[in-house]
Amino acid sequence: MIGGPDPTASGGLGSGSVRPWLYRSFMTPEMRDRLSPFRAKAIAQGIPADDVERWLDTARPCATLAQEGDGPVVGRFGGPLMLPADTPAPFYPFVASIDLAALPDDATDLPLPPDGHLLLFAFPQDDGDFATMGEAVYVPAGVAVEERDKDSWAWFEIEEYREIVEAFPRGQLRATPNVSLPYHYAVEIPEHPYSEPLPGHPRSEELAQVWEDTRDDIATWGPLQIGGYASEEAVHLDPVEGVVWCAVKAAEAGHWGGGAVVSGAVEDWVLLADWDPCIEGREGATVHWVIQREDLAARRFDRTFATVFWNP
Repeated sequence: MIGGPDPTASGGLGSGSVRPWLYRSFMTPEMRDRLSPFRAKAIAQGIPADDVERWLDTARPCATLAQEGDGPVVGRFGGPLMLPADTPAPFYPFVASIDLAALPDDATDLPLPPDGHLLLFAFPQDDGDFATMGEAVYVPAGVAVEERDKDSWAWFEIEEYREIVEAFPRGQLRATPNVSLPYHYAVEIPEHPYSEPLPGHPRSEELAQVWEDTRDDIATWGPLQIGGYASEEAVHLDPVEGVVWCAVKAAEAGHWGGGAVVSGAVEDWVLLADWDPCIEGREGATVHWVIQREDLAARRFDRTFATVFWNP
């Protein structure tokens, strides 16, 4: 991804800005109990208890999807591409299909439909041009579908790209409810030192590091995550913020958004899904699918924007 959010623009996050939705609490007693190893380590490192509790209040539920485990089967990587006859052919390769009715109750805080299938498409490469690199399609329950050609995506004839897509994972996906804390710890500001701790969290860098240190003791890992906080290698700014910036740029250029309003305020967006492809040739890549909250509530999944962080 080239550049980054403009902290002086409308919806930007300059010094003293507050993102009320992103940092309000979704904490439940069960989540707080599950995060006790994080709390214990943070306090043992000398972080004041009040700072730790404020950070814990940012926790969000998420669903981790993996091919292993004992959770319910909620979808699959690959498989036949089933779409309604009037749905346009996707521009990007098919990644996964998720049965929303099979997701565990309260697995995320997203206003997802209660049933139907969510299909994710992406190519794990950053083209450096602010363009979306993926899309999402929602197929409501009961709608007639037909099998479509999975190899009709835009660059299928390019051998290098075809080999990468042929290495995409295949097989069923099982869901595990998890809890997510921010991996990022800074916002950009227009003057030196050009970044500062997250608003209201002066110890955010230390707290994000504690999460990195304790996450494996608290949450299971999987290559696909629904909801929660985005992560990627060397993260210090919110990856969702970067996606929003790219979406606004693409809309301003007339390349995305269909002429409808595209908000530049990160609190108006949510992470729909994160995917770590874990395939040869795309090591270090992470795909982020992000959607405006009002579009998600209205089931306008065609307004999903995706970017790829790739550190070859």
